[in-house]
Amino acid sequence: MPRGPLKRRDFITLAIGAAAASPLAMRAQPAAGTLRLGTVSVNPRSAPHYVVFERRLAELGYQQGKNFAFEFIQIPSIEEYESGFRDLVARKVDIIFAGGAELGLKWALRVTPTLPIVIIATDYDPFARGYVTSLARPSSNVTGIFLQQIELTVKRLQVVKEAFPDMRAATVFWDHISADQWSAAKDVSAKLGLRLAGVELREPPYDYDQALSQAPPDYRKNLFVLASPFFFRDRARLADLGLHNRIVSVFVFREWVDAGGLISYGPSIIEMYRRAADFVDRIAKGAKPADLPIEQPSKFELVVNLKTAKAIGVDLPTSLLLRANDVIE
Repeated sequence: MPRGPLKRRDFITLAIGAAAASPLAMRAQPAAGTLRLGTVSVNPRSAPHYVVFERRLAELGYQQGKNFAFEFIQIPSIEEYESGFRDLVARKVDIIFAGGAELGLKWALRVTPTLPIVIIATDYDPFARGYVTSLARPSSNVTGIFLQQIELTVKRLQVVKEAFPDMRAATVFWDHISADQWSAAKDVSAKLGLRLAGVELREPPYDYDQALSQAPPDYRKNLFVLASPFFFRDRARLADLGLHNRIVSVFVFREWVDAGGLISYGPSIIEMYRRAADFVDRIAKGAKPADLPIEQPSKFELVVNLKTAKAIGVDLPTSLLLRANDVIE
């Protein structure tokens, strides 16, 4: 099934409720007609999801250098989140965008408890962690998009195991950010008849060849890479690792498969970031974050790279190809 443009129905919007009056919306009004938006990221501004994010803002009328300024701070490690967000506050941004890791939201709230914050929560539950009182009525300065990554990790294992019933063992790459995903994978693996060898990656830039060598030999032919901004940043390196070692590689987002990975199952990160731009626009125009329900992706895509399969000598099951939303040839 081909990918199409983002539709409102591709997201679950939880019922809108009235929230108490708050000064947050007034704070978000751009001074002198210029909106100052800020973010801190381990991925570069040229990453595909940020390109689409800025493109959507341009479609909504925000033009860099005219009525819009995007304060983008790229950091090399998670230890730099604090200084990055403190820098944003010093630059007097109107709205903070905290996409990805929970540490981003955590530090954003620590350095500025009042500025509106738009999130894309890809590795944590903002309600379960106490950042909002509910998804339908955040009742705080935080709103945006929440991806149930833990449940999706389990579903991804199930999809791949159904496609490759003879798969008995696999390596899992995880890091500090994706630790909860690794715990979920371990918990379900026995029920699937799948032995997993988890290898924790530390201190970026990660050494993936060395990490793979830590797994027992019979686990190295299948690799699951969990969701982390560092893994996403290194998607080309991870795809090359799979090709060089003839590995069945499984990822979260299609961008890994576009780079040469074998399989991905999950929502479109591109569409999530595009949708996040709409949240920024609504807040800039006066909406209160507390009045904007946190949305969840409801559309998931299975993407396979037939070219990679041929390169590593793997015959993809017909059932997998028929189920795939997109096949890269």
